[in-house]
Amino acid sequence: MHNAHLAIAKTALQSLGLDRILWIPTGKPGYRTPPVASAFDRIAMLALALKDDQAYELDSRELAPGASPFTVDTLHALRAERPGDEFYLLLGADQFAALRGWHRPADVTRLARVAVVTRPGYPIDSGDALVVPMAPLAVSASDIRARAGRGQSLDGLVPPAVARYIAENGLYR
Repeated sequence: MHNAHLAIAKTALQSLGLDRILWIPTGKPGYRTPPVASAFDRIAMLALALKDDQAYELDSRELAPGASPFTVDTLHALRAERPGDEFYLLLGADQFAALRGWHRPADVTRLARVAVVTRPGYPIDSGDALVVPMAPLAVSASDIRARAGRGQSLDGLVPPAVARYIAENGLYR
């Protein structure tokens, strides 16, 4: 969780006219290596980052033991739990470019409107998704982990409470 994620969420709330953002950290995604931090630490950092904004809600279902790693299954469950809600799946342009390779992509796009945050080097066919225009931010999770591993400051990269948590718990060292 870093400041670019928060800026993206705020931009999406405004540009799409959303009431809330549901943050769902991934469990064991099949498309990349598993996260470095434990599920417990990831939930703790996310809760710290989101605690002061009523428009944000944390949902840890994908971190539960035996949880499906597929977005389509999460969307099915959310639809069943919240039948009156309209869902938007907010993706970076890099993930949107890979969407056709996801598990049951047609069902994903049927269950949620796809909204894509622009990113240099990734064109977006606006016929397939809502475009959330945003200037690129020079923040990357891998850089944050490397800086934390070297004991460098994370000021301006993550919320202060998250920086404290990383330092106090010796994460990424």
